[in-house]
Amino acid sequence: MDATTIGLVAGALTSFAAVPQVLRTWRTRQARDLSIWQPVILTVGMFLWLAYGMLLKDLPLIVANLFSIVCYLVLIGMKIIFDRADKLALRD
Repeated sequence: MDATTIGLVAGALTSFAAVPQVLRTWRTRQARDLSIWQPVILTVGMFLWLAYGMLLKDLPLIVANLFSIVCYLVLIGMKIIFDRADKLALRD
């Protein structure tokens, strides 16, 4: 197994780690137990890894971080939207 294959498999596994949380948050429409800061800080770090991968022209770094960034941006968006909906529901 070559380094690129190992990188792609490692990137896929770590990237897909976000999927269960994204799906759970979508299904329950509830994100109050999630901290906003963990995915925000992680996403900033992933953008830096993406830039690093692009500078090196390293496909595994680029692909893994693009997928992770999308997942975590979706999670951040759901956190914001569902928390606002919870606050509005409490007000009524």
